[in-house]
Parts: sequence; C-alpha cells; structure tokens
Amino acid sequence: MPVDTYQDVRLGASDVGREHERIAFDQGLALMEAAAATPAERTKRLEAARYMQTLWGFLIRDLSHPANDLSDGLKANLISIGLWVMRQTDKIIADESDDWDALIEINRTVREGLAT
Repeated sequence: MPVDTYQDVRLGASDVGREHERIAFDQGLALMEAAAATPAERTKRLEAARYMQTLWGFLIRDLSHPANDLSDGLKANLISIGLWVMRQTDKIIADESDDWDALIEINRTVREGLAT
C-alpha cells in the first residue's frame, strides 16, 4: 500500500511540474510575441531572450539530471532544441538577429507537447 501512495504522489507531482512548465512556456511565448511585434524596443527583445535562456537553462539541467526518467532519445532531442534556442537568443541579444518566428514556432511546439 505505501508504494501505491508514493507512486500517486510522484505522478501528481509530475502533473504539477508539467503544468508549471506549460505556464513558463506560455509566459515566454507572450514575451517573444511582444518582442516580435515591437522590434525597435530593445528592452522587450532582451527580456524575452533572457527569459527563454533562463527557461531552457533550467530545462537542460533537469533533462541532464540522472533522476530524469524521460527516454534518452527524448532527452537528447529536447537538449538539442534548448541549445539551439540558446544560440538563437544569443544572436538576438548581440543584435545579430531579430527573427523570432522560428523561436516562437519551436517553443510553441514544445509547449503543446507538454499538454499531451
């Protein structure tokens, strides 16, 4: 019986974690969309880029942790996406790019995957 209770709590915690991740992605998507809509506002670009870097930095650390029970293939794919997001946001911060379209699209796809 205690094992069932532990598993219920663990699964519930996982659901809460996924909900927090969805909320974090929703916030990041809103920031990126605002930055894309007002390209002349450097403050919005920096806020959105830094937010996404922080979010993906956290996710990459979590995905790299031995206790993360996602499949190795899924973890590797998500880490690759995160590293790509970091490179693209580095370009935005350095004023080498202002292209948010691909960033928004890939992050929206990841966010939608959290709903399943």
